[in-house]
Amino acid sequence: MDIGTIQAYGYFLLIAILSVGLYLYIYHLYTAKKKGTRDYETYSDIALHDEITDIPVDDGSENRAEPDNKEHK
Repeated sequence: MDIGTIQAYGYFLLIAILSVGLYLYIYHLYTAKKKGTRDYETYSDIALHDEITDIPVDDGSENRAEPDNKEHK
């Protein structure tokens, strides 16, 4: 096996892995929208509506921890 053959096999393997990854990502987007957990198409509108007075697409409250009201000494 020379270096050209190894490069050809590596290129084919890389393309195959990236193709499978792309289809898995598309499947994830489709199933998340169908389940209703997250609609990623709404995030495409963020670039157009980025003023401070605009309504947020996602409030992010589910990802934030509750604030700790204890005073630090």
